[in-house]
Amino acid sequence: MPAALLALAIGAFGIGTTEFVIMGLLPEVATDFGVSIPSAGLLISGYALGVVVGAPLLTAIGSKVSRKTVLIALMGVFIAGNLVSALAPSYGVLMTGRIVAALSHGAFFGVGSVVAASLVPKAKQASAIALMFTGLTVANVLGVPGGTALGQHFGWRSTFWAVTALGVVGLLGIVFLVPRQGTAEGPGLRTELAVFKNVQVWLALAMTALGFAGVFASFTYIAPMMTGVAGFSAGAVTWLLMLFGAGLVVGNLLGGKAADRSLMPSLYLILALLAAVLVAFVFTAHAKLPSAVTIALFGAAGFATVAPLQKRVMDKAKGAPALASAANIAAFNLGNAAGAYLGGLTIEHGLGYTAPNWVGAALAVSGLLVALVSGLLDRKDVAQPGERGSLHRPVELVGPVEELTDVRR
Repeated sequence: MPAALLALAIGAFGIGTTEFVIMGLLPEVATDFGVSIPSAGLLISGYALGVVVGAPLLTAIGSKVSRKTVLIALMGVFIAGNLVSALAPSYGVLMTGRIVAALSHGAFFGVGSVVAASLVPKAKQASAIALMFTGLTVANVLGVPGGTALGQHFGWRSTFWAVTALGVVGLLGIVFLVPRQGTAEGPGLRTELAVFKNVQVWLALAMTALGFAGVFASFTYIAPMMTGVAGFSAGAVTWLLMLFGAGLVVGNLLGGKAADRSLMPSLYLILALLAAVLVAFVFTAHAKLPSAVTIALFGAAGFATVAPLQKRVMDKAKGAPALASAANIAAFNLGNAAGAYLGGLTIEHGLGYTAPNWVGAALAVSGLLVALVSGLLDRKDVAQPGERGSLHRPVELVGPVEELTDVRR
């Protein structure tokens, strides 16, 4: 594995920890600030919306700067946001800190995905992206459960201090392990924006948003679901998150390998499995052992989508993938925000803590339908490759993606 991939995974570990650790601390944060669980859940939505804004904006700003310099700057923003969160005297300030930290998230994974793909042959690009995202999944095995346990024993602020330290480690990893690069010489911003004329890029983004809305409709409320419905103690949430994280690691790596073999059929299968697991979760959440097994399967199905979805949008934005890649990270987090909000609505309307699973299943099915439409358009393009004026023809851009994403420039 190239050392640069390890550096990207280290940064992803820190970012993944701060994104997901709040799920295990919702009861503590809600009690401290005197707000409801759904209101505390909006800290997930706020973070996600920060990613939506920051991903394309910061990627565009850094489009003519060395990718290593961009990654270093993004980790600096991440560290600052978590410092604000650790010191927050009120709910509003905590929300501000979350949003600041989130601004770095999308651009980091967007730029990082392009760098990861450029380090390996084309046939292994989805696996390389999955390896970078392994930092995100390992964060759910170690960082999130550890941060949850830390917050429950020493107060939720201690978790954000620890995440700040993780950010510093990630920054050092990028400084010392990512190779030096000159100023980026890839396509200009106008060329990057031109890929959004391709309807297939928008369909790929829609798949991502809907699929991950399904994941976060349920996952946002995993702690109250397990304590209030399944009957686990608050301390057991840490171990349940470790189960979820173990599922993430397995699902992420298997999803990357499956996507390298057959991208769209893999997406169809994974999104269908995600919907099925969420439907099952409505019923298994009422008993300890079945709910624990389902949590692991949920993690595997949810994160098996990550590498295939990221590879899909990069393929459809061939020739100018950086901004589209960052936009896909924004789509992941737009889905996170929408899912958390919609799941919270069901709780606020008295439908119980298992109701978000129904919402998640419906959203995953919607993502599957979009994927099927996108696959049908692929077949139409193959059948009519020379048709002029087709709305579904990929945008023709100058230069092969391998040259434009060469990390050594």
